[in-house]
Amino acid sequence: MLIAGLAIPIGEVLPALAAGAALAALGYFHGLSRLKNAESRRRLRHEDLEWADTVFSSALMAAALMTFVLQAFKIPSGSMEKTLLIGDQLFVSKFLYGTKIPLTDRRILPVRSVRRGDILVFRFPTEDVDSIHCGTREYGNDLIKRVIGLPGETVEVREGRVLINGKPLGDEPYAQWVGEYRQPKSDRAKELSPAQYQQIWQDRGLEDELGGVERDYFGPVTVPPNSYFMMGDNRDRSCDSRYWGPVPMSYVKGRAWFIYWPPSRLGPL
Repeated sequence: MLIAGLAIPIGEVLPALAAGAALAALGYFHGLSRLKNAESRRRLRHEDLEWADTVFSSALMAAALMTFVLQAFKIPSGSMEKTLLIGDQLFVSKFLYGTKIPLTDRRILPVRSVRRGDILVFRFPTEDVDSIHCGTREYGNDLIKRVIGLPGETVEVREGRVLINGKPLGDEPYAQWVGEYRQPKSDRAKELSPAQYQQIWQDRGLEDELGGVERDYFGPVTVPPNSYFMMGDNRDRSCDSRYWGPVPMSYVKGRAWFIYWPPSRLGPL
């Protein structure tokens, strides 16, 4: 996929921990059945129960850590180059913007709010299972992009360069472009009124409406309340908010924080 960040979900970690605990229990009872001496059995039972308690406590701590504090992600594509490279593995802070209460969109105890330039991991912002964007069905995937537009701001792209509220965004040392060619604004986009363009974009139908994408000439659109305009650093090879609309805060999982693999790339973001 062009733009997805691959999460290591807790649903895959907990079964592995449970399987390990089950194997340990089988080994324990097998060893117990072979002991004849009652005192040896008692000693083994006491020591192994302590060990099992440690394993169980560690599993709970790992689950809590992945649910509320950190989560690991792997970068499978080049949409965030050169900031993030294919194969980079990183930790995502899940508490910076507030710990999300499970099964709700509510967050508590935020350290700070989202800022322009933050690199976020978020769930693809649609509930339409069959939606296609950039030739791919992204429903349910986790993506990673940089915050460009904040709630209430007007975002526009001209000749591949970003304008915020009508003014150039300015120096973007992280951004890169593949070549000099700039894709012209489509005739269909020119026919739409600003209100029509805005609504179609918010409804995530701009790509279908225009019969393509507005990579280098986009907008202007206004970012809805409590939502963000996201873009990849590799501007010519990123499927982002230009294509599939704004990202509500309720879809945000956290901020990319620290690259832990490979060792040559070790460091904070």
